[in-house]
Amino acid sequence: MTDLAPNPEADIPGKPTSASRTTLSHIMTHNDTNLLGTVHGGVIMKLVDDAAGAVAGRHSGGPAVTASMDEMAFLEPVRVGDLVHVKAQVNWTGRTSMEVGVRVLAERWNESTPAQQVGSAYLVFAAVDADGKPRRVPPVLPETERDERRYQEAQIRRTHRLARRRAIMELREKRAAEGLDAL
Repeated sequence: MTDLAPNPEADIPGKPTSASRTTLSHIMTHNDTNLLGTVHGGVIMKLVDDAAGAVAGRHSGGPAVTASMDEMAFLEPVRVGDLVHVKAQVNWTGRTSMEVGVRVLAERWNESTPAQQVGSAYLVFAAVDADGKPRRVPPVLPETERDERRYQEAQIRRTHRLARRRAIMELREKRAAEGLDAL
C-alpha cells in the first residue's frame, strides 16, 4: 500500500457570502459622459468589473482575473451628479472560478431620495497564482435564502455558458470539416 501525500487544496474551508461582499461608490462627473450627456456604459462596466474583482480577490484570497461578463443590463440612464453604488458578491464557486453578481444603484448626490437600481451584471473570475495559472478557490457558503437562490441561479447560468461554448465549438469543427471556415 502506498502512502499518498495529503493534498493541501483538497479541502479548502468554505467562506460565507458575507465575507467578501462589498460596495463601491462613485460620484459621476462630466468626464464620465457619452455623446448623449448621460454616463457612458463603459464607465459603469468598469465600476462593475472593479467591484467584482475586489470581491473575487477577497473570496479567493489572492489575485483573480475576469474570465467573462454576461447579462450586463442597463435599466436606467445614469446622470452627471449621480452617486453610483456598485454592490457585488460571490454567487457561486467552482474549482478555480467564481461567479460574481453585481447590482448597480444610483441616487442624486444632493437629494435624500432612495437609490434606484440602474443595472446588473454577472461576471466569472478565475483565481490565479503568481505565474498566472489557475488556483483553487474556497467554496462559497450561502447564508440566506436569497444567497441560496443566487447560488442555484448561478449554476443554471454556468450550465448555459458551458453548453453555448460546446455548441459553438461543435459548429466550428463541423464547418471546418466541410471546408467552410478555417478554425
